[in-house]
Amino acid sequence: MAEAHQAVAFQFTVTPEGVDFRLSREALKHIYLSGINSWKRRLIRIKNGILRGVYPGSPTSWLVVVMTTLGSSYCNVDISMGLICFIQRWLPEGCGPYRAPQTRTLLSVAIFSTGVWMMGILFFRQTLKLLLSYHGWMFEMHGQTSHFTKVWAMCVRLLSGRRPMLYSFQTSLPKLPVPSVSATIHRYLESVKHLLDDKEYYRMETLAKEFQEKTAPRLQKYLVLKSWWATNYLQPPTHPQVSDWWEEYVYLKGRTPLMVNSNYYVMDLVLVKNADVQAARLGNIVHAMIKYRHKLDREEIKPVMVLGIVPMCSYQMERMFNTTRIPGKDTDVLQHLTDSRHVAVYHKGRFFKLWLYEGSRLLRPRDLEMQFQRILDDPSPPQPGEEKLAALTAGGRAEWAQVRQAFFGSGKNKAALDAIERAAFFVALDEESHRYDPEDEASLSLYGKALLHGSCYNRWFDKSFTLIAFKNGQLGLNTEHAWADAPIIGHLWEFVLGTDSFDLGYTETGHCLGKPNPVLAPPQRLQWDIPEQCQAVIESSYRVAKALADDVELYCFQFLPFGKGLIKKCRTSPDAFVQIALQLAHFRDRGRLCLTYEASMTRMFREGRTETVRSCTCESTAFVRAMAQGRHLKADLQDLFRKAAEKHQNMYRLAMTGAGIDRHLFCLYVVSKYLGVKSPFLAEVLSEPWRLSTSQTAQFQIRMFDPNQYPNHLGAGGGFGPVANDGYGVSYMIAGENTIFFHVSSKFSSSETNAQRFGNHIRQALLDIADLFQVPKADS
Repeated sequence: MAEAHQAVAFQFTVTPEGVDFRLSREALKHIYLSGINSWKRRLIRIKNGILRGVYPGSPTSWLVVVMTTLGSSYCNVDISMGLICFIQRWLPEGCGPYRAPQTRTLLSVAIFSTGVWMMGILFFRQTLKLLLSYHGWMFEMHGQTSHFTKVWAMCVRLLSGRRPMLYSFQTSLPKLPVPSVSATIHRYLESVKHLLDDKEYYRMETLAKEFQEKTAPRLQKYLVLKSWWATNYLQPPTHPQVSDWWEEYVYLKGRTPLMVNSNYYVMDLVLVKNADVQAARLGNIVHAMIKYRHKLDREEIKPVMVLGIVPMCSYQMERMFNTTRIPGKDTDVLQHLTDSRHVAVYHKGRFFKLWLYEGSRLLRPRDLEMQFQRILDDPSPPQPGEEKLAALTAGGRAEWAQVRQAFFGSGKNKAALDAIERAAFFVALDEESHRYDPEDEASLSLYGKALLHGSCYNRWFDKSFTLIAFKNGQLGLNTEHAWADAPIIGHLWEFVLGTDSFDLGYTETGHCLGKPNPVLAPPQRLQWDIPEQCQAVIESSYRVAKALADDVELYCFQFLPFGKGLIKKCRTSPDAFVQIALQLAHFRDRGRLCLTYEASMTRMFREGRTETVRSCTCESTAFVRAMAQGRHLKADLQDLFRKAAEKHQNMYRLAMTGAGIDRHLFCLYVVSKYLGVKSPFLAEVLSEPWRLSTSQTAQFQIRMFDPNQYPNHLGAGGGFGPVANDGYGVSYMIAGENTIFFHVSSKFSSSETNAQRFGNHIRQALLDIADLFQVPKADS
């Protein structure tokens, strides 16, 4: 009964003699420590808010200014040019703290010094914002940095301060610029000219010119006006309950299932094995995740810097934990809590609530292992309707919203659902085992499928992320997309895997280090009362999700002949190399080229997320067609490839610097809807299918270890479902110097696509391009 007494602060029993109260000192102690810890967090947030608000200034710099002013005053040197005396005259006279002349002088000096200090901060901040608006350095050739850029870099370093916190640069980041309509229209027409015949292109050109001359000027004025008051014309999260346009219209208004269509997955380390004990692996990983959250709350995580100089926007990290997507009839909302002290766990059809803290102390990895093992050993069966309950989050959003309102608005169902939605994140304990075996290529694809959708009811797809643990200790993530983009969860994952491998460690038998505390209260089973009517809807959602999952073909493979190291010998960027190879592979697979989506970041701007790089260019088309003809000289092919690579790199840089195409057109379309203006041009552009959707997985955002010393400590990246029903989704990670991982998805229902066939074409395209430059390849 010791565990039960820790769960409640007091118990009482009604007897004939009266009411008998029994206090639990241990529970009261935990409540007291929890309250103290809560106040500590509030004070830390206040302190960080002040330090962030005055950055790149600091309390030390304020003291220096005060002492300098005070010293000059005592030396009879008035550096204020009379302002201190002016302030002194305006101070109230008479009794009180201002009566003594020395006090009035000190106060006047402090006020003047604070004003000078604040003006200096504003000046430095605006100067830094102006410097960060310069992007010419991105367009300079590698190794040919101009003197202007070198001076610029020195100034940025000088104004950036020495120890910035996570959000220190937010107010210094420039706003995402609104491109001119003419530039966007020009780039759009250039991006589709080679994909259309002359008649189709002439029609589209006519629509574009009509839009540019008649409709666009009015829409652009509203968009520019919005950019004046919003921090980002595309994404102004000015209120926690009011989502931005991109988040709302692209993600939250979608009524199709999140599973496969929106959520994506992330894989564990695949070439090394830390431990094969499921509960132990979770003990270390969950402990590391909460340590990361602790650093996130205290803003102790360093902001990501491009080339170690240019800061990236960090606002997406705010909703990493304690966040759930709540379904609505017409649109969903993201619910974010400032704190959560538990995780929700699913195992064999049962839901549990697992506390992460004992009082104010985070549970040690060995304690967490014990708690997860208790769940694994729990023999209780699922309650009626409980096993497939999470299928509601995998089905249609409108159906889930109706069921949630009808059956989960009160009583024990509401309490249990709150425990899941208010959890720090969701944990799924799977009974299957998955791991990449280089001798069995299919093992990586099966692993990816399990992460992407699982059984369709053992993931809570609404949570910001679900941590998945397989029976053999292999892990992975399934991540909801609305709250942030993949590099954000990648930042967390790198920290967690590095901490697990190099800081926490395991015993020789594969358990967490240390001894568990057996008197901890066991995880709490969540209680449900799910009526048959609700169970019928759960079963219906499961059938929808199961059909969607069964239709997804996923082919994951490791490309071994070469990686980033040898690609550089072609004197091009690895990303451009892979993207052009994808164009060649797609042409060989489908006999034609198509509109191609590559995700690029815009996080050099405040609250920036992504922009589209239209990777299928005129230059890449010329190279692909020349390769297909097979009668060009190698030197000519090399020249065509370099032109295509340079064009791709330029397109990528333009997208990163706010000169993309699709986000601008998207915002003009949203404005047209608000104003009730019809535009055939925008309607057609926004309905064009992306039959090849691609994304590169970021890596080494945090230097947790030396990749040269530990070359096998590599994850395999992650993947997503196809965007178009007759298209492909391709995610790739250029993993170090010697290998590339690919995740190719398509749908079995399409007779035109085959993920494995396309994957084989990608392999061959990479090899054929490398042969053009006679790049030596390792044995595959």
